[in-house]
Amino acid sequence: MTLDVTLRTATPADYDSIAAVVDDWWGRPVSHILPRLFLDHFHATSTIAEAGDDLAGFLIGFLSPSLPDAAYIHFVGVHPGHRRGGLARVLYERFFAMAAADGRTVVRAVTSPANARSIAFHAALGFTVSDPTPGYDGPGDVKVRFERPLP
Repeated sequence: MTLDVTLRTATPADYDSIAAVVDDWWGRPVSHILPRLFLDHFHATSTIAEAGDDLAGFLIGFLSPSLPDAAYIHFVGVHPGHRRGGLARVLYERFFAMAAADGRTVVRAVTSPANARSIAFHAALGFTVSDPTPGYDGPGDVKVRFERPLP
């Protein structure tokens, strides 16, 4: 990794520091798609990246309790000052390794069709990219689905 960051397993206490920055990092309101429940219930499968005492990035993911072969990445963020240095890839690879070690064979995620950077990033990591799926999270919502097999 080209960045000087430390990775650690998330804790529920990380929610406040993440919620405080995500809207700013995205340049638009997105905190509503990351409710506290994800850090309360899925912190053990989520990762925090820190540069010194500062939040450099995070990955919120979980092992599906209903689909024993699947893992899901819900939300990933990298501080704008730490982008393009490989941190997001490192966060994903750590999650892939954890999921594979638990016997999972596929990782899934979704994004908005307008998020061209996310779509390109996921494709570069070996995810298949679906056509936009209307109504994915209800009427009027459209998502692009990602799926990546694990070895």
